[in-house]
Amino acid sequence: MPPRDSADQIDPQQTASAITDFFQTYPHAAILEHGALLFDMRSAQWSLNTDHNRCTLHLWSEERNLTRRVLSAEARSSGLRLSVQRFGQPKPTTLDLVSKQERRLPTTRDAARRQYLRTLERVLVRNFPEWKPAGFSTAMDLERSFGPAYARGVITRGQQAWAVLGVGPEESAQTIDGVLTLGILWLQLCRERAMGKHLFAGLRMVVPAGTAALTLARMAWLNPRIAQWELYELDPRSEELTQREPADHGNLKTRLIHAPNPDTTRFDVAITKVMELVPAEARELVEQRLRSATELAFLLHGLEFARVVLRSAANSFAHTMEITVGAGANETVLEDANRESLRALVGELFQRRRAEGDSNDPLFRMQPERWMESRLRTSLPLMDEALRVSPVYTQVPAFAATDRGMLDLLGVTNGGRLAVLELKADEDLHLALQALDYWIRVRWHARLAAHETVNPLQQHGYFPGMALSQDAPLMYLVAPALRIHPATEIVLRHLKPEVEWHLIALDEHWRTEIRVTFRKHSPKV
Repeated sequence: MPPRDSADQIDPQQTASAITDFFQTYPHAAILEHGALLFDMRSAQWSLNTDHNRCTLHLWSEERNLTRRVLSAEARSSGLRLSVQRFGQPKPTTLDLVSKQERRLPTTRDAARRQYLRTLERVLVRNFPEWKPAGFSTAMDLERSFGPAYARGVITRGQQAWAVLGVGPEESAQTIDGVLTLGILWLQLCRERAMGKHLFAGLRMVVPAGTAALTLARMAWLNPRIAQWELYELDPRSEELTQREPADHGNLKTRLIHAPNPDTTRFDVAITKVMELVPAEARELVEQRLRSATELAFLLHGLEFARVVLRSAANSFAHTMEITVGAGANETVLEDANRESLRALVGELFQRRRAEGDSNDPLFRMQPERWMESRLRTSLPLMDEALRVSPVYTQVPAFAATDRGMLDLLGVTNGGRLAVLELKADEDLHLALQALDYWIRVRWHARLAAHETVNPLQQHGYFPGMALSQDAPLMYLVAPALRIHPATEIVLRHLKPEVEWHLIALDEHWRTEIRVTFRKHSPKV
């Protein structure tokens, strides 16, 4: 039986049914992430859970263990494409479930990329007839972070030249969104290789039709004194090339959620029940975080291990209170019958997830960025002595036309200037532009319109009673020193002077002690 068409599906039962049907139909299936094999289902195992109106997929093998919340399942010619969310992470990603017959997918993908390369060259010749394409390739170059998803080359006219980088319609949304980072790196490499033979005016990027919004928002903050920046959308059917201007992006459909009332007295009974599960000597380590007016989470070093949800009772104004322990497929409602078993599980978590723990332990390794966030949230002056200890907001929701929906930390300086902090525990090629995404949104929300007297952020409950500066926010990028990708500084140097950034490198033992090993800053205007 073929997989059912489940695009735009929101019912977790139907989503789970589509996944189950697929695995039963194709027991030798494979699970791919960005084209790389994660699980061979001939040796891996799986389970699904649809409790609490959520579909959770658990996959495990001898090599790895993975739990994801499934947001949707879309039938494709090769199998199923799942939109999934890692527990504790706001950014959805995709997993591809492919049948045994489709294990040739990388070959098919490579053929599509070769076809796109030919199309791109043909379109460039037709649209820029006075310019000559040269050196176009999709060859892998790991040393310089270039993968085969990006077609790159140059177009020349005498001594003049442009760097060109394109990405095809078959690539993932994450790959398309990464075009500007790779484009900046490609432009720099072209200029280094030119040796005076060609003068590169700038960068021309080509993305699939309808995918330019995020890149346009970022482009608006690139320094025009360094290079000219042009973005085009390519319709793969008509081969029509349309230039997009940064002014087209508007405000990127972004909105804030009101900050929850910090008063947690309505959860007092539930708090007592949860804390009774925690070893007495470790209770001071528990972080209580309001997710909303009706949900309170309990975290250990950034990892959520329990939560309380207030629910409206049917046909009544009364509320019921549900306490769950665990996460994903292991999330369990706390009841008298299972209290002792859950107490044992919580005790094991606190024993294994500690700064002096085994670095190979999965519970130690889970969600390192959330662990870093929990450490830095009370240590901001160590990043910059101008930063206030409080108030500091974690995972502030800002919904926009991108899957990156939450910034890590939002703080303020002693002078009232907002500070956006993007944290990375592992190397990330796109750190600089991801931080810029949040900076753009905070700047948008923090600006007073002509008719306003109260800062829009404060209208939503953030920084109550404070005098906030109208200066653009500061942007902090924080990561362990050995995990800062070389591309980060290159991209930062291409931003406009208005984006004031600080790159903070931490000692590798940040779980036990927050120590800054070096700081770098944007040039003074």
